[in-house]
Amino acid sequence: MTPSAFFDLASGTVRFWVDVDQVPVGAMISKETLHYRYRPDRMDDVALETYSAHVAALHAAVRLKSRGGAREPIILRPADICPPPRWVT
Repeated sequence: MTPSAFFDLASGTVRFWVDVDQVPVGAMISKETLHYRYRPDRMDDVALETYSAHVAALHAAVRLKSRGGAREPIILRPADICPPPRWVT
């Protein structure tokens, strides 16, 4: 069983674990990356809530990096996650 995700105030990151081939792998993503990728139009977003809303995509990114040879803790950067689709006007 993997530990619950939490916001680490000292580093400004959400820290979480993902099961990769039945092994828990530690990962982190900065509150700034979460904000600018998923909620750039908000001023009141909370990093842990944003993480929770996009957990499937974030965990998939960790699995991809881990299987590609990255060592833990895996740090997710903006290029590792796709932004949500934009509304077409």
